[in-house]
Amino acid sequence: MISPFHLAIPVNNLEKCRTFYREIMGCQEGRSSDKWVDFNFYGHQLVIHEAPVTKKESNPVDGQDVPVPHFGVVLPMHDWESLAKKLKENNVVFLIEPYIRFKGEVGEQATMFFLDPSGNALEFKSFKDQSQLFAK
Repeated sequence: MISPFHLAIPVNNLEKCRTFYREIMGCQEGRSSDKWVDFNFYGHQLVIHEAPVTKKESNPVDGQDVPVPHFGVVLPMHDWESLAKKLKENNVVFLIEPYIRFKGEVGEQATMFFLDPSGNALEFKSFKDQSQLFAK
């Protein structure tokens, strides 16, 4: 079993982000206060804190401008496809549309990038061959 990680991120509008993570992302809400909310983020603890959101950077990867920092989860392909469909149905704007990165190479993966309502970047991935997750 993988130990769950804990990640706390800043959001500039607690209620908009609370709705996004609960309703769009389907995360179960846990404890909360008037300044923060815990979520079950695919078995991990994600906490949104009302605080200033800092400037973001980016790096080129496979011809795409990848936002830094970003976070997300590696999902089974069916779940990745379902999430992409749900995001599109909810008119979530993609920074990088769902596509296959490193096609035909070691580490071939499905990926997509989008922002939460406070501009925090999320990436969700899937590998046809899960053993490629840490391949060189």
